[in-house]
Amino acid sequence: MQIFEDILSTQKRLLELRSKGHTIGFVPTMGALHKGHISLVERAKKENSITVASIFVNPTQFNDKGDYTKYPRTLESDLKMLNGAGCDIVFTPSEKEIYPNPDTRTFDFGEMGNVMEGKHRPGHFNGVAIVVSKLLDIIKPDKLYLGQKDFQQVAIIKELIKQLHLPIAVISCPTLREQNGLAMSSRNTRLIGTQREKAGIIYETLCGIKEKAASVNAEDLISWGKKNIEGVIGFNVEYIDIVCANTLKTVNAMSDCDEVVVCAAVKTGEVRLIDNLQIK
Repeated sequence: MQIFEDILSTQKRLLELRSKGHTIGFVPTMGALHKGHISLVERAKKENSITVASIFVNPTQFNDKGDYTKYPRTLESDLKMLNGAGCDIVFTPSEKEIYPNPDTRTFDFGEMGNVMEGKHRPGHFNGVAIVVSKLLDIIKPDKLYLGQKDFQQVAIIKELIKQLHLPIAVISCPTLREQNGLAMSSRNTRLIGTQREKAGIIYETLCGIKEKAASVNAEDLISWGKKNIEGVIGFNVEYIDIVCANTLKTVNAMSDCDEVVVCAAVKTGEVRLIDNLQIK
């Protein structure tokens, strides 16, 4: 496994590989890796001759600077995990390498970028778009591998690639879960005491909404879901939204859309957890 910290060396090596006919699969991460990330690397290895991962905690996507400061950084163990998974190249740039100068670009994703995460984390998706556009320009992958846990982010990145006219296929991979159903996330390491065990209520509630979806309207499903999660002491719902998978528009009835997803953001202590589940 080769590790590069600067853009020029990374591009030079990838150009050599590309000239020999290799296809490139790319897994962008912010580190603090877990089995979910590794599943993306394993999928990329199956579908490409070269797999590249990046580790970069991107400051521009944190609307809460305290959250950025507290984000777990575990580079040494991350590199061991990637090496064990057979990753070929890891790009680990510094903030100065990615942002030698402030990037003031503004992206417009319409209503898709203003709901759910976009509503509760102003500027988040613009920061995501800035760094992803930079990384895609550096790596120039054939395929980009993303986890479905960040459902709205996957939709935003697909739209970004469309707007930039990039010939890159986006592969959305299933969410991996802990034994209690909690979606695997780097933020789970910040859960303390019984929070991690109790956080299974989020997935349990999403499954309950799916079970009830055929006979209960969306407004009542959301009300039930919020009450169910907040019945666990210390858990507070930031939002539960039921949306059309392709447009992220709110669904009032299951007949409104062919593919329907329920998305949720929940806070417990200082940790914010997100999850989603396709219900139709």
